[in-house]
This record gives sequence, C-alpha cells and structure tokens, in this order.
Amino acid sequence: MNQTTTWNAPGRHHESFKAVVQSYIQLTKPRIIPLLLIETAAAMWVAGQGEVDPVLLMVTLLSGTLAAASAQTINCVYDRDIDYDMERTRHRPLPSGRIQIRDALVFAGVLAVLAFGLQALVANLLSAVLAMAGLAIYVGVYTHWLKRSSPQNIVIGGAAGAIPPLVGWAAVTGDLPLAAWLFFFIVFIWTPPHFWGLAMLIQDDYAKVNVPMMPVVVGDEATAQQIWYYTLVLVPLTLMMTYPLGATGAVYAAIALGLGFLFIQKAWALLKAPSDRGLAKGLFKYSILYMMLLSAGMVVDSWPVTHTLVSHLSSQLEPLVGLLPF
Repeated sequence: MNQTTTWNAPGRHHESFKAVVQSYIQLTKPRIIPLLLIETAAAMWVAGQGEVDPVLLMVTLLSGTLAAASAQTINCVYDRDIDYDMERTRHRPLPSGRIQIRDALVFAGVLAVLAFGLQALVANLLSAVLAMAGLAIYVGVYTHWLKRSSPQNIVIGGAAGAIPPLVGWAAVTGDLPLAAWLFFFIVFIWTPPHFWGLAMLIQDDYAKVNVPMMPVVVGDEATAQQIWYYTLVLVPLTLMMTYPLGATGAVYAAIALGLGFLFIQKAWALLKAPSDRGLAKGLFKYSILYMMLLSAGMVVDSWPVTHTLVSHLSSQLEPLVGLLPF
C-alpha cells in the first residue's frame, strides 16, 4: 500500500454502545453481503433438487455472512489510506478513527474462526475450506495484489465473489459437480460488467487515489466494449445450466433468457453512448437485480411443485403440438 505502514487515524470515542455496534457493522460493508447469500442459497436449492435442510441452510448463510464480513473488514483495514483520501469513504470507521486497526483485525479474525467452525461442524469440511478460500482470494489476490496494480483487478479478483455458489453446493452434496462450477463461472463472468458499471460512475475517486480501475486506465469507450463482450459471453453461459447440463429446467431457462436479453440491451446502449453516466448507473443497478432474479429463478425452478406444473402444462400442450404441420 502507498501509506499503510505509517498512516493511522486519530482515535475518536463513540457516544454510546449502539454507536460502537453500528461502527463495527459498517466495517463489514453489509450492503454487499445479501447478494452473496442469495447466490449461496440458490446453489443449495439446485444441488438439493428443491429440498434443503432448513438448519443447514441457515447455518451456511450465517457462516457465509461471517466469512464475507471478515473479508470486508480486512479490506477496510488494508484500504484505510485511500478511504481517507476519498470523500465518499472518509467517514468509514477506520479512516475516521472510530475503530482502531488492532481492534478491526481481532474482529475480522473472530468472524473468520466462527465462520469456519460453524460450517465445518454443521455442514462439512469442504464447504468450510471453500469459504476460507473465498476470503483468502478477496484479501490476498484482489485487495493486496491486484487492486492497486492492474486494471484486470476485478476480473481475476472477482473469483472471490464467485465462491459462494461452490460453498452452497458443497454444503448440500459434499462435492462439486460440473453444474456447481458452471454457477461459479456465471458469477465470475458477471462480475466485471457489474463492477465496471459502478467504476465508470466513480472513476474520478479511483483516479485520485491511483487505483487503476478499467475506466481510469483505458477510458469509458474501451470499458463499455469490455462490458459488452462479457455480457455476450454471460447470457449463453447461464443457459448451459439447462442445456446441456440439465441442472435446471425450462422455467429457469425462460427467466435467464429474458433477463439476459435486457442485460444485452443495456450493455448495447452503453456501448453506443459510453460517456452517458445515466446508462452506466442503470446497467450497474440492473446487474444487481439480474443476479438476484437469476438466482431466484434457479430456486423456483428447483421446486417439485414447479416440475409438476411444467409437466402438467406440457401434457396439455402436447396434443396441440401434434397438430402443427411439421
């Protein structure tokens, strides 16, 4: 880091215990975590073919929350210098001095130990190790190695955000079939267009602190092209969950196709007007909704009642299909 070895914020006192709790919660960047949990839950439902042990589900989501919170806390420790230089992050707990570095690291360590222990005890060792691998990739590969050194930081480091589906799948089955890895790659390919949409909006902040995010290094036009290419790869990748892998059915395929069409539309619009911040903001917001609804589509598709309804509808339509002239 540029200043981490010498930089430290002056200590400040909290006014109440509630304020202390709020500062530690803020340290975990809680708004990022729900999407990771949705991906985890979706993988569990698909792996369990629509039936998941409620206790296993709750513990896996809790341990996932703890692991992600630990990773984000360490990220805040590492990035405290650049957070202090950016107006939108200056008031976070570490740069503002509300929490000290040592306390944050102890907090992160406790969260990681609890996450690993819970997952290993209630689920299995494979899912617990995967959760820690996600933490290590986020901290070691993305935050420490790539974030400040390469415009490809979010591409490679994005693997950390794609680990939750593997954790969920392994928690249910104890192994990682091809469908689990496909879910991993779906999130992996989705991450760059998602994050670059945001980076286009706040690129001035990144430029100020010398973080080489894609828009800062190559500009809006080249970034929009990269978003377009990744989106074109993403959509057919999502459909492979249904064919050829057969892990999902027609309901998910229809949802994935509709969501993907809208994503391509937004990426195309941004490609045609890369300097339009409104389009970048719209793509970023939609990318979040996209992953939420795609994951929800997997869950709904996995339910036995959905299979029953699809089978009934197919039987009703079969006589009509037989009348078609081909």
